[in-house]
Amino acid sequence: MGVRHISLLNAVGNTPLVFLFEGTNGAKVFAKAEFLNPSGSVKDRAAKAMFLHGIESGQLTTEKTLLDATSGNTGIAYAMFGAVLGYKVALCLPANANTERKRVLKGYGAEIIATNPLESSDGALLKARQLAADFPDKYFYPDQYNNNENWKAHYNSTALEIWEQTEHHITHFVAGMGTSGTFTGTSRRLKELNPTVKTVPMQPASPLHGLEGMKDMNTTIKPGFYDESLFDGMIHVETEEARATCKTLAAEHGLFVGVSSGGNVLAAKKLADTLPKDAVVITILCDSGFRYLSDDLWK
Repeated sequence: MGVRHISLLNAVGNTPLVFLFEGTNGAKVFAKAEFLNPSGSVKDRAAKAMFLHGIESGQLTTEKTLLDATSGNTGIAYAMFGAVLGYKVALCLPANANTERKRVLKGYGAEIIATNPLESSDGALLKARQLAADFPDKYFYPDQYNNNENWKAHYNSTALEIWEQTEHHITHFVAGMGTSGTFTGTSRRLKELNPTVKTVPMQPASPLHGLEGMKDMNTTIKPGFYDESLFDGMIHVETEEARATCKTLAAEHGLFVGVSSGGNVLAAKKLADTLPKDAVVITILCDSGFRYLSDDLWK
């Protein structure tokens, strides 16, 4: 008798849509459980697409090292795929990234290039650009902030899954932005499928915030595919509110997720509370809370 098996690459995506709650007037809020991807985050989708495109285009060979900037999740996904496919991975990561992320990256065998913590993810980005320019024969630089394979991964998968899982009833999509790939690709496809769907970005309430992986786009280097034409409003979230929502998701819904997920759910709730009963709001649970166990939130 044969044994059924699946490649780890094919385990990416097709994550469940989880019902969370109803808004004040009965609008329903659901979340895509992206933390159930194999490396533990929504970034598996984009990292897989960029990794495979590099190989298929001939830009990434076994003689080269995949190099990119990351705040953690995309880097972890790259490192996982590198381990599976047999490619070296080096990642520019702010030196103050948490212990869990560094240990996971090392576990997968990735090289960590620590960058100035005061420069945050922008510093990691600038360092990766410099290294790629200085050593073109050594590195393949996919550049997640400007690689169209990033947003296309969500255009071709996340959006279509949401469309089918809601039986075409989605009315609103809410998500925070780091590279903006999840928001851009998902929103673009949903609006093509139904032009009445409203897509609303979540943003941190201030440049100095604790929503890991999310950016205040007014004070950072904007990704090349960042697209404000997709915005139907914007919802700002305070870090402490997002952290409190994280605790609620764990204690009342059994969803142990990171603070960016808390921010997304809070933004979805704020929006849902303004909508009528027939509205269906979808958001993203970006990653697992197990990636943040050293955070004071869980002490």
